[in-house]
Amino acid sequence: MHRFRVWAPLPRQVEVQVAERRWPMQSEPGGWWIAALESAGPGSDYGFVLDGDGPFPDPRSACQPNGVHGLSRLVDHAAFHWTDSDFQPAPLSAAVLYELHVGTFTPAGTFAAAIEKLDHLVRLGVTHVELMPVAEFPGNRGWGYDGVDLFAPHHAYGGPEGLKRLVDACRARGLAVLLDVVYNHLGPSGNYLGKFGPYFTRRHSTPWGEAVNFDGPHSDEVRRYFCDNARMWLRDYHFDGQRLDAVDAILDTNAFPFLEQLAAEVRQLAAELGRQLMLIPESDHNDPRLLWPPERGGFGLDAQWSDDFHHALHALLTGERAGYYADFGTVADLAKALRNAYVYDGRYSGYRQRRRGRPPVGLGGHRFLAYAQTHDQVGNRPQGERLSQLVNTGRLKIAAALALTSPFVPMLFQGEEWGASTPFQYFAAHPDHGLAKAVRKGRRQESAAFGWKSDDIPDPQAPETFLRSRLNWDELSREPHAGLFEWHRQLIALRQHEPALLDDRLEAVQTRLDESARWLAVERGPITVVCLVSEHTQRVPVRAGEQVILLASDHSIQVESGSVMMPPDSVAILRTR
Repeated sequence: MHRFRVWAPLPRQVEVQVAERRWPMQSEPGGWWIAALESAGPGSDYGFVLDGDGPFPDPRSACQPNGVHGLSRLVDHAAFHWTDSDFQPAPLSAAVLYELHVGTFTPAGTFAAAIEKLDHLVRLGVTHVELMPVAEFPGNRGWGYDGVDLFAPHHAYGGPEGLKRLVDACRARGLAVLLDVVYNHLGPSGNYLGKFGPYFTRRHSTPWGEAVNFDGPHSDEVRRYFCDNARMWLRDYHFDGQRLDAVDAILDTNAFPFLEQLAAEVRQLAAELGRQLMLIPESDHNDPRLLWPPERGGFGLDAQWSDDFHHALHALLTGERAGYYADFGTVADLAKALRNAYVYDGRYSGYRQRRRGRPPVGLGGHRFLAYAQTHDQVGNRPQGERLSQLVNTGRLKIAAALALTSPFVPMLFQGEEWGASTPFQYFAAHPDHGLAKAVRKGRRQESAAFGWKSDDIPDPQAPETFLRSRLNWDELSREPHAGLFEWHRQLIALRQHEPALLDDRLEAVQTRLDESARWLAVERGPITVVCLVSEHTQRVPVRAGEQVILLASDHSIQVESGSVMMPPDSVAILRTR
């Protein structure tokens, strides 16, 4: 027997359909409908009929074997045999994250195929795998940010069973797993939530249209839906945390905001499960209140994606100044990012034509992520160019060294560790031709903001765009890729074994620089990271005391009395005896 239950305050009559037969559901207070069927159980396909229209997928469907427009399937989460009872994740203060997209991480693009590459990640030394969104989205290929069945792992990747096997395999290898979730909007294709209830509101608007109803009439149940979704991934799939996409687009005027409610419920779940859980938001606002505890007037989230570090690093290494990169480009910007996390902490932004951010007072470095590349910063370029297509190998090594020796939590994007030559382009497979056309138009408009030509943008719908974005693992066996992988591996090992590099006190980070000579020295305890972003050899002064080279990107780097001789585009990590 299965007890069906759905929140649907809008229709006057609701039926559940199982095996082509429909049964009436009984209404309950608050807009809920229930029905208990002896003939339904795990594996049964079903849908809800609303005022005679449908059937439509369950808003809380655990499985969509035939995609976003098909029937839902009942899943018994208790039936899976987990083997991870002894696993404990590394704390954020010692973490190194690795962001991956299941569909392009391997040629097969499935959860099962990803398992075959996990030993590579162990060898690299990362501690946490972060999966880009896997909730059911339209078509067989896509980034996942247009998901509509938020409780169902994507059928083309391997569905619920496949995802559990992947998480279990990660934890068997000592890898924690985070999931990227999208709570600021849902995709348009297959989005039937509005037929059930007021999940969306016109009181606010977002770049994707109507906002999720987090603060209007009936919003209690909408918030319950998303909190239950977060708890489901953490409880039933054993994820160790979540990355929350673009929380600045979650519009909520409540005295008890949704994000604060979510953080409180996840803390409660962590206590119930007896294991550490984390929430890591992405936000464009440089607002430390996301991370402050509720007692200080904050939301109580754990860490934050910090784009200022990326933008400062990218603009310095590439020379790009289009779009939001116009606010960055100096060595001093990068130095401030390393000392303060936010470059814009109340400072005026010429790109935005207003002040932005506030100082992150009282927060340690492990509350921020540092990265040279992400799916956003690579994939939102017209050709999906990685940093390896924009700068030379020397500058790639500088980027890796600064991120992996920073006081923040470093994160790599799939393939970055070997300087993958494959792009990561924006791709989708929308069956709706009108929607496909709108997506193409939207991509052109986004690129125009950076002055990029629309003719340079590959068709997101074309299968070739997706195929070009898959990693080529054969590159690992040849140069310069093998050398870059070894560089990243050594940097991670150094970070994990040098106590000074695990000290996240931002006040303990000292920087020295020369803007005209384009060198930067970052001092953390006895460790000094010296980098030169220049075409000319430079003598860079270092602090007094005997200096020993721990790692160097170029064999010609030499430490002399009170200085280090740096060839063009190079980096060295020194320790004071």
